Amino acid sequence: MAEAPRRSGRPAVKLRVLRTERLTPHMIRIVAGGEGIADFTPNACTDAYVKVLFKVPGVEYPEPFDVQEIRATLPREQWPRMRSYTVRAFDPQAGELVLDFVHHGDEGIAGPWAAAAKPGDELLLSGPGGGYAPGADAGWHLLAGDESALPAIAASLEALPAGVSAHAVILVEDESEEQALVTKADAQITWLHRASGGDVAAAVRALPWREGVVQAFVHGEAGFVRELRRYLLDERGVRRELLSISGYWRVGKNDEAWREEKAAERAREK
Repeated sequence: MAEAPRRSGRPAVKLRVLRTERLTPHMIRIVAGGEGIADFTPNACTDAYVKVLFKVPGVEYPEPFDVQEIRATLPREQWPRMRSYTVRAFDPQAGELVLDFVHHGDEGIAGPWAAAAKPGDELLLSGPGGGYAPGADAGWHLLAGDESALPAIAASLEALPAGVSAHAVILVEDESEEQALVTKADAQITWLHRASGGDVAAAVRALPWREGVVQAFVHGEAGFVRELRRYLLDERGVRRELLSISGYWRVGKNDEAWREEKAAERAREK
């Protein structure tokens, strides 16, 4: 019997860095585009994210760059490294995709890449995925997170129309990491500073609870995310379908260890 042909996946979107900008001491913006931008199909989520693909140095990869094909033909240690990043903005007319990267020295893969990126560099990605957008029928909106969730929080604030009530609680390292956020909504923004003991869970608990149905977006370090999951569901009775909540990272764990822990948690929940 002839061997069935191997199914290939969708090739990665191949972009080029157009320009970079250091928004704050630890946040770098990458604006990408080029011919490959025509292969990017956006969605309506304000937490839309892509998987940025980083080649292992010295490995020859097939063209087109098909992750499914690569995983079927190359050993695991040669698979590209993947990191998830929120689509901060997408402008189809300008042909530009914007991603913001947190950079802490030589830590990790993506941050150092962004710090060294220059116009013309290749950017490979797949996606987008996503699952949250602020709904028009909510009485008010709660947005809470740290710098890892800041791009999605900023995009959500921009999407809110005038007359809508919102409160954002955002933890960053210190005042130098705060960003100017644009919104038409009636939004209060509370900045917390890690350097002075800022606590997202405590700050959310201290908020005056508004009348009406709340839609909440809570993402960032797994510790405060877990605490706020219990608070919002059990104490405040937030409806599960109106709560977008997930840990993006955990203190003391690198990207690979955190990905493994999340995969194990998902497996236990099945």
